Amino acid sequence: MMTAFNKIILPVIISSFTCFIVNQSALAAKSSSEYRLLGLQYRQQGNYNKAIAAMTKSVELEPKNIPGRVNLGWTFHLAGKQGEAAQSLLKAIYQKPSFVPAYNALGIVYLVDGNLPAAVLVHTWAAFLNQENEIAFYNLSLALHQLEIYPLAIATANRAAILEPNNPHPIVAAAISYWDNEDKTIAQQVYRQAINLDARYTQIAFLNHLKKAAFTQQQINKTREILSNLKS
Repeated sequence: MMTAFNKIILPVIISSFTCFIVNQSALAAKSSSEYRLLGLQYRQQGNYNKAIAAMTKSVELEPKNIPGRVNLGWTFHLAGKQGEAAQSLLKAIYQKPSFVPAYNALGIVYLVDGNLPAAVLVHTWAAFLNQENEIAFYNLSLALHQLEIYPLAIATANRAAILEPNNPHPIVAAAISYWDNEDKTIAQQVYRQAINLDARYTQIAFLNHLKKAAFTQQQINKTREILSNLKS
């Protein structure tokens, strides 16, 4: 009986159990994907609490999915929960230290939270990992402008503008740094480039949208100052 059990029954049990584990893993992965998509839908609707709950479940089911963890971190950021956002993104970086999108997101979290040295450090490393990373150069410019390091802020904004020539944001970032660096004529010339890309930059009220592009209120006010002088 023992011989028959070892030769026939035990392999069947092991095979069935293995299939069960594989099937459960497949179901978990599928559920993780479903929760992630659900979270993205909630986020698009602006329902951040439900989005965070769904994405948290997705990460629990598939903890090695790095983009999923970054999505969770970014959703925490959009919900105004910068501490939780940083924790989620740091976990993603710990799992995959070369994953540039995690550094981009973490740098923005620090920038918006006012932790400028950390924002500069993280975005500098992100730019080092990928020298075509326009996000890192753009956000570096905003952080360096706040730190009043205007020549470097101008250089990084110009680099971002070269990498993404159809995006007015880095051009405006360069303009405010030129302005505060007392290069007001150049600042106006640069700002006109943003207007050439998007005529709405001639409207004072439109500039409020720059807050979503990580501009501080002071930087938005500086942009308004350039525009006001441009019209006069």
